[in-house]
Formats: sequence, structure tokens, C-alpha cells
Amino acid sequence: MEYLDFELPIKELQEQYIKACSIGEDSEIDVSDTCKQLEKKLNETKKNIYTNLTPWQRVQLSRHPNRPYTLDYINAMCGDSFLELHGDRNFKDDKAMIGGFGKIGDQSYLFIGQQKGYNTKTRQYRNFGMANPEGYRKALRLMKSAEKFGVPVVTLIDTPGAYPGIEAEERGQGEAIARNILEMTRLKVPIIVVIIGEGASGGALGIGVGDKVLMLENTWYSVISPESCSSILWRSWEFKEKAAEALKLTATDMKKMKLVDEIVKEPLGGAHANREETFITVAKAIEKNYKQLKKLSPKELVKKRMDKYANMGVYNG
Repeated sequence: MEYLDFELPIKELQEQYIKACSIGEDSEIDVSDTCKQLEKKLNETKKNIYTNLTPWQRVQLSRHPNRPYTLDYINAMCGDSFLELHGDRNFKDDKAMIGGFGKIGDQSYLFIGQQKGYNTKTRQYRNFGMANPEGYRKALRLMKSAEKFGVPVVTLIDTPGAYPGIEAEERGQGEAIARNILEMTRLKVPIIVVIIGEGASGGALGIGVGDKVLMLENTWYSVISPESCSSILWRSWEFKEKAAEALKLTATDMKKMKLVDEIVKEPLGGAHANREETFITVAKAIEKNYKQLKKLSPKELVKKRMDKYANMGVYNG
């Protein structure tokens, strides 16, 4: 288990608890009272830390190396029913963008999401979850297929941003993202968006237009990362905590500004602390929202979706 800097008090208590319990098992000394006291203190410390997280600490949790990624959610929710599809029929298959059909219960969905890697090799293979234009074009191709067959769309967002390389710009990164935003606003099937990790910039928006937008508790959604914001405003990454506070990027901030529709609770300690519970919670949230959306006709879906995004923000002429 890996611990973040603000989790070190938990790590120390956890080690003390394990050590005390092992002493009791290996000897005839009764340490049950000590173990109970340590367990109580450990639970209190966890609750105190995780219920008072700063925006920057939530950003750190969203990037935790043990946090589940898109394929973890899909495999847990769909099992063997998931069929991954590849390629944009134009350039190549983007490994940073996952797409395919699968079932939750008896209902089929099209799943699309950015995929990060677990180690150096897979991170390079997945391009750190940063999609190229062909990734967004693959996503759009699959969404059009889902529309044709009347299958609802679920997108899982977890990206530090779209890939900013020269090759991506040469192949039309901006146009690919803009095209997806346009086409998603008028897609005639329900779209449910779930932010499961990082939701950064146009990289997130390229698959982020939905009838219902859900955010896991310890995720963030913003036009720019705290580090990049800090480097632009203060010419240094040292002010990333201040930037995270100013950007209002947490799930609570997003819900308050009516930019997302629902906050999905995570287990104490984050999604990685109890993966199975997280997968079940997300699956239930998807099913619940689809039950509401399937009652609407395609025309009503599109109108409500367009009205929702048209009413966001404030303009002073």
C-alpha cells in the first residue's frame, strides 16, 4: 500500500496496530486492549483526515497509483460481456482511448474512457492517458454506432489532458475535440458521463458532454491542472496548492456551480481503499440515471441536453 504525504499519520498508526497484533499472536501476552485502542485511534485519524481534505489533497488522491482506471471499472461492471473495439477508420488505434460494448445487468451500454498505465511500460503504451485526435475520432465513430442501434453511452473520464504534441496538432487535435462536443450535444441516445480521476481541459470535454455528469468524490474537473495554472500565473509549480484552491475544481465546487449533476461517494480513504465497493456504487449510479433518461424520447433528450449546457455560466454584456 502506497501512502501520500498527508496520509503518513495513518501509515504510522497502521504499522503500530499490525506490530501490536503480531506480538499478541507470537507470544502469550494479552495485547487485545492495546489493539482495540490503536484500531479506534486509526479509524478516528482516517475519518479526521479524509473528511477535511483540501482541494490539492483531492487532486493527489485522484492520481493515487493504486486508484482504479477505466478498464478496471469496465471489467468489474461488465465481466466477460465487454467487447473492445479499435481504430478510427482513418489513421490508427489510440491506446489511450478505450471503447466498446458491454452489459451492466441486462442492459447494454457503449463504454468509452481514457486509460492510464500501471507501470513505466504500460504508461508509455497508453500515452499516460492522453489521447490523440484518432482517439477522439474513434470515440465518435463508436458513439455513432451506439446511436444507430439505440444503445446508451457511458463515458469514463480520467486524463491529464489531450496529447499536446506536434503530431497531434498536425492531425487536428482541436478540430477532433470540437467535433466530438458538437456531435455529443445532438446524439439521440442517453449519455452518462462519470469522472473517475482527473478531468483536465479539452481532453476531458472531448468525451464529457452528457445528459448526466457524475463525479466521484475525490476527483477534479477543470480547464487546467493546478501545476500548469501555477506555472502560468506565478512562473513556478510551488503555488499549485493555491491554484487548486482558486480553480474550484473539486466535486463539491462543481456541484455547487451546477456543472455536474451528482457526486458519487467513495469509500473512506478513496476509491482504491475498497475497489469492489467503488465499482458497485458506480454501477448502481449508472443504472439509476439510465432509468430516468430512458423515459425521454430522442427529441426530448437532445433538447434537455442542449438547454443544460446553454444555461451554464453567466454573461454580462
